[in-house]
Amino acid sequence: MTQRSDAEGSKKANFFWDDKSDYDDVGKIYVQYSPQGIKSIRFDYVNSGKLIDGSFHGSSYYTYKQTFEINHLKNEHLESVEGYYTYDNGIQALQFKTNLKISEPMGYHDIDGCKKFVLAVEGKKIIGFHGSSSYGVYSLGAYFSKIDPTRIEAIGSTVGKEWDDGVDQACFTKIHVRTGRECIQFIKFEYVDKDGHLKDGPIHGSISSRGCPHVFEIDHVDEEYLVSVEGYYDEESEVIQALQFKTNIKTSELMGSHKGKKFRLAASGMKIVGFHGYAKKNLNSLGAYFTRLTPTKLNYHSITDTSSRWDDGAFDGVRKVTVSYGSSYINWLGFNYDNDGKVEKRHHGIENSHTDKEVEFVVDYPNEYITSVVGTFITTGRNYLTSLAFKTSKGRTSQKFGDGTSDSVEFVLESKGCAIVGFHGWLIPNVISALGAYYYPMPLPPAAEKLEGQGGDGGSPWDDGSNFEGVRKIYIGTGEIGIVSVKFLYENDTQEIVVGDHHGNKNLLRHQEFELDYPSEYLTSVEGSYDVVPGSDFEVILMLKFTTNLRTSPCYGLDDDTSFVLHKEGHKIVGFHGKSSSMLHQLGTHVLPITHS
Repeated sequence: MTQRSDAEGSKKANFFWDDKSDYDDVGKIYVQYSPQGIKSIRFDYVNSGKLIDGSFHGSSYYTYKQTFEINHLKNEHLESVEGYYTYDNGIQALQFKTNLKISEPMGYHDIDGCKKFVLAVEGKKIIGFHGSSSYGVYSLGAYFSKIDPTRIEAIGSTVGKEWDDGVDQACFTKIHVRTGRECIQFIKFEYVDKDGHLKDGPIHGSISSRGCPHVFEIDHVDEEYLVSVEGYYDEESEVIQALQFKTNIKTSELMGSHKGKKFRLAASGMKIVGFHGYAKKNLNSLGAYFTRLTPTKLNYHSITDTSSRWDDGAFDGVRKVTVSYGSSYINWLGFNYDNDGKVEKRHHGIENSHTDKEVEFVVDYPNEYITSVVGTFITTGRNYLTSLAFKTSKGRTSQKFGDGTSDSVEFVLESKGCAIVGFHGWLIPNVISALGAYYYPMPLPPAAEKLEGQGGDGGSPWDDGSNFEGVRKIYIGTGEIGIVSVKFLYENDTQEIVVGDHHGNKNLLRHQEFELDYPSEYLTSVEGSYDVVPGSDFEVILMLKFTTNLRTSPCYGLDDDTSFVLHKEGHKIVGFHGKSSSMLHQLGTHVLPITHS
């Protein structure tokens, strides 16, 4: 149900406008202002995934202009608006806050007679605005709506009875799983509801047979929450074979066996708030509900009584930090953030004389994140930071920016298992007086990407899956007209060697081998060619050649020109799929980002 707030600000204007509440989200905000106040405002809205241009409100002449974008595709939404107004000139300044970040201040609020207001409703998002205007924007009100969770469809089969625990739970406390022989017999969740009561959820599956019980406890009091579920599903039996749960703090044991295809229920920057699926005698499928995580904000370090506040909000990650410092102070900080692939630049303080040093620390984002900051500050006289150093998820530490002083006090900005995704703080003239940070749980390893198969449409499809960490060995069977069969040896995440199936002529006695020096050597690309051969109605693979991070294999099959390349920059091959009969007709790959140094 939509909730409408009264317009805050001056009652002096005589023109009233209303954008209504027929939208899903706010997408972009345009503000024009001058020293006399906010002169105009416009909101673009989101409806059914499409951005809709809003109407212009206020007067149009030369002023300062600022925009603020909200990425609804990443489940970002507008939470609140903070503003200041005077009776005579209306709204003087505005600042917008989403569940991920805060806009820069727009306008001037250090004016005599300014009154502050906030448009916000706990647990709801803003989906529309209304207000009044004349020669400027005089008042502003908002429409609020509840935040619906994102539903990820159940992975597995639709055998049995459909169940849905809903999203009434505030947090999970325990997960009960019983495993049988190559299956999950049942699953059950204990949780705290939104009224603070402990609840025992229903059993999904069967309790009639014997099995091995597992219990995974989640310490909700310590703000622990679920971020992902990984598992294995067997298409032949149509039953979930294994499950493993991960929170922002720890990972459960693998409950069950590795049989079947690996799957994952996860969404970047989100937490699980509910489950659904199908179950009969066993657990046949599992899906989940997600809501966007609000980044954790760690308090400032240093004293802030005489300082001016700045706040960058939270982004996807930090790409670069620039620090300008003197002999005993930090006077300027610059940050390059990543915002959905775009670089957002922020800087705070004043770059002083040529005697100050300016140094950069570059982060290998998205393969590397800043995880902690170690610094010092002084509290005698003027309060300010005297040194800073940054640590990353790869174990790197920047140089120490600033020398500190003998009476400096050390501080650490860090949250276990989390990455720093934004900074906030305070400054006084010429120096940074305080520093704080925003945190997200460390991003999950990416799921494998499937590169489309190359070749012909003959034969039957096959897929070794993407459950592996890498390729150890390749067997290639060749004949007079091309590639007759292939087989691959993989290594999984428990360092077990997995022998893949033969694809093609399984009775071939002669084959060639290409063995990798795993794990230091990994496969990066495959080149090949295909064509229609005499006596066949379909194209077949004629030649294959494999490239690793260290070398390139010989050509297997007919020495022909390359007609396709299976490769993605910055990725390694961890699995294969394709089509085959008594010949190999098509070949494709599964790839993962290369994450080690």
